[in-house]
Amino acid sequence: MTPSLGALTTVPALDRTDLLAPPVAAALTSWEHAAATGVVEIDPDLADTATLAATYDLGMDTGANCVLVAGRRGGEERVAACLVRADTRADVNGVVKRLLDVRKCSFLPMERAVEESGMEHGGITPVGLPTGWRLLVDARVTTTDVVVIGSGVRRSKLLLPGRTTADLPGAEVVEGLAG
Repeated sequence: MTPSLGALTTVPALDRTDLLAPPVAAALTSWEHAAATGVVEIDPDLADTATLAATYDLGMDTGANCVLVAGRRGGEERVAACLVRADTRADVNGVVKRLLDVRKCSFLPMERAVEESGMEHGGITPVGLPTGWRLLVDARVTTTDVVVIGSGVRRSKLLLPGRTTADLPGAEVVEGLAG
């Protein structure tokens, strides 16, 4: 059964792959929790977290944002996706920088994030990320009953049990990733 929340009612994500970016659809086909993942079509102008929450009667603590960051060490670039609740911010210059073991950590430029993820700006999600990128999940996301995340496109959102985010490929659950 797929989750619903506030004024959002989902259908099984794999029943509407037209609402998913190609890498997201591909990842869901082999993910053990795909059956518990729903998708809902939304107005793309309402995709930003605060607007979505206000429009669809959602708490900010139910949304999770995926931000892409990178840093270098010894000439090697280290990229990570950070999944944090929408009512928090990733501690990029503290926790993330230490986990990546880099001197400086910054957000990936939008054009690069879109190109390399195969997802739209404002829809980037931890589902279907490129291999080789680390996935850091704030522990609070995993304790959220139903979490709203991107679908890879701005015109829809995924809803899934928060606990399942810990089982995304390569996920590393981190206490205090966000503040």
